[in-house]
Amino acid sequence: MPDPSVPQTRKAPETPAPEHSGARGVSRRTLLGTAGATGIVLGAAGASVGYAAAPAPAAPLTSLGSDRAMFHVKHQPGITDGLQARGHLIAFDLAPGAGRKEAAALLRRWSTTAERLMAGEPAPHDDTDVSRDAGPSSLTVTFGFGHSFFTRTGLEKQRPAALDPLPAFSSDHLDTSRSDGDLWVQIGANDSLVAFHALRALQKEAGGAARIRWQMNGFNRSPGATAHPMTARNLMGQIDGTRNPKPAEPDFDRRIFVPASGEPAWMANGSYAVVRRIRMLLDDWEKLSLTAQEAVVGRRKSDGAPLSGGDETTPMDLEKTDAHGEYLVPLNAHARITRPDRNGGAAMLRRPFSFHDGFDADGTPDAGLLFICWQADPLRGFVPVQRKLDRGDALSTYLRHESSGLFAVPGGAAKGEYVGQRLLEG
Repeated sequence: MPDPSVPQTRKAPETPAPEHSGARGVSRRTLLGTAGATGIVLGAAGASVGYAAAPAPAAPLTSLGSDRAMFHVKHQPGITDGLQARGHLIAFDLAPGAGRKEAAALLRRWSTTAERLMAGEPAPHDDTDVSRDAGPSSLTVTFGFGHSFFTRTGLEKQRPAALDPLPAFSSDHLDTSRSDGDLWVQIGANDSLVAFHALRALQKEAGGAARIRWQMNGFNRSPGATAHPMTARNLMGQIDGTRNPKPAEPDFDRRIFVPASGEPAWMANGSYAVVRRIRMLLDDWEKLSLTAQEAVVGRRKSDGAPLSGGDETTPMDLEKTDAHGEYLVPLNAHARITRPDRNGGAAMLRRPFSFHDGFDADGTPDAGLLFICWQADPLRGFVPVQRKLDRGDALSTYLRHESSGLFAVPGGAAKGEYVGQRLLEG
């Protein structure tokens, strides 16, 4: 059996087979700057009268701070919004004795808190003032339900078939204590203090109804850090997300969201999130030459263009060969294997965060990707692609999947509703 980490450039046959930012708003909080404020001393009739510095006028927040995502939307926030600079993922288990009633009260509290924080307002109870001086900073809060939630609340008949446990994969080295969970919360923002403020507020609002099962922290490049908007890079230095489905594509909703007429009814306009903590074996990766790294991925590291030529958005020509008749994009290149047209049209919206949780005793970095992908059905999205990766993806040699979760994320709450109300009160 060939080593999947070695690019496979088998000669081609003589006859090749054919082949966001959210809505902007200004928080009620404003930054009190000193620009333009002056202290003046006026002389009159031979006497001087001192005037204290006048209070500075309220200066508008910068665009980064004032950007606001809306809570009451068709699909929950944090799915189609642009990548955010800071993220927290946290899973809860309902406390012993807590059931449907307690879960409903908790989701009601959480939804109220999320709506206020996303508007740049204080938490409804005992606000900590951590983000007092900041605006919404594109804060999004997303809620989901794990497989076990339905047993704990007596709602097994409402559990979607799409929430069946994921199959085992050969790349899995899963820590069960950092996997799954009754409830899942995704927090994202373009300011670290705003993101932490939301994390702390929601954790406090859980009260005695739920306890933390696991929590992970992630980050991305900050908006405005590049000369022009561009696809993000991961910790391997590769541009990551080039072929993500776009909301403007005609089949985007069909691939990513449960239709309004879908089953179960409470999941209308919702989506399924697969969450994986994927450790990158950076010491091994960084030993590869640039040419070898590009062969593993199938794209140039500098600009994300396919090895078959063009720029980042140029369609990859999988049949193109060099002067020796060898494929320019190796047979086991990650970009070749993950193409939707090579996986029965399977597609998922990837919206990850990078992570770095320090170093092991031998200096090995504990770093990688908090992989989050969204799809209307994980059995037609994540699962077939991951199975194919298992069978010979060159990149898999440099990755280790250390935790996993699958969550049903219902559609957005209407005004006056809380997330999950149609499930818990239906």
